[in-house]
Amino acid sequence: MAITIKDVAKLSNVAPSTVSRVLANSPRISEKTKIKVRAAMDELGYHPNFIARSLANQSTRVIGLVLPNSTDVFFQNPFFPTVLRGLSDGANERQYALQISTGKTDEEIYEGVIQMVQGGRVDGVILLYSRIEDNVLNYLRERKFPFVVIGKPFKDVELITYVDNDNYLAAKEATNYLLSLGHKQIGFIGGDLNFVVTIERLLGFEKALREVGIKSEDDYIIHSEFLREGGQEAIRKLLNLKNPPTALVVADDLMALGVLNTLIEMNISVPEDISILSFNNVLFSELSQPPLTSVDINIFELGLQASRKLIQLLENPHEPVKRMIIPHQLIKRFSCSKTQ
Repeated sequence: MAITIKDVAKLSNVAPSTVSRVLANSPRISEKTKIKVRAAMDELGYHPNFIARSLANQSTRVIGLVLPNSTDVFFQNPFFPTVLRGLSDGANERQYALQISTGKTDEEIYEGVIQMVQGGRVDGVILLYSRIEDNVLNYLRERKFPFVVIGKPFKDVELITYVDNDNYLAAKEATNYLLSLGHKQIGFIGGDLNFVVTIERLLGFEKALREVGIKSEDDYIIHSEFLREGGQEAIRKLLNLKNPPTALVVADDLMALGVLNTLIEMNISVPEDISILSFNNVLFSELSQPPLTSVDINIFELGLQASRKLIQLLENPHEPVKRMIIPHQLIKRFSCSKTQ
């Protein structure tokens, strides 16, 4: 005979409604009561039927995740698995599951989101990026479907809940660090200009140069994919210049790894011949040769807080729009040195 909520309630000496609230991890229930009820569940071997509960509540308890690119790119760049861990932890706190919308093209991803939303497969959506023009975001807003953005929205910022770093300030501080080392010929390797994070970091880079009277050179600015190959292509272009830069701000550690690989092949030493400063501070930035100076943007926390913000919105539709800025920190290692 199947164990029911009533059996758990009887053993733990609480009402069945209290057991239901414990299953939903309701903040209205004390930790003492939650521990008692969960102990009764373990003793009885009770496993809640989440499908039945979802049907009754008209809720899936599933959060949809929308990637900026295909899943191939998603698993190549360590940023995404790290942010996914944060998203998963935030979802698990309130017993939500995650579903990734996959596709090889923007059109396929867009169609996948429509299927998730119109098919009632998810309660809300988290966008793991912010683009200048984004059909997915526009679709979610038109349908008034709950969503949160990881990244600063390009427009209507005051109307959208988002979690981000101050990428403008982070890039400005990173560039100022290279300037403090005496570098004046500083290049910038950024990602796709369709992403707001690229624009924010480029603006911060250019502002730091302007403040010390250095003109930003168009030839010193290269944009490519947030992949190792993107860094390899960019550094080859920069090294072909008549006066190549003596230092680089690279918008992503994986791109910076591509830069390092290419420089090693060309027998160019880092930081003796060229300094490199990058972003994200993923694991291999510490293990590379030399270890990369990198801006730690607290990737895990971005994901964790995005999940929490969306769940707050799902559980309280009147939750006000929120902006959360996750702090960053420059981690100094051995890829930067004073100019010769």
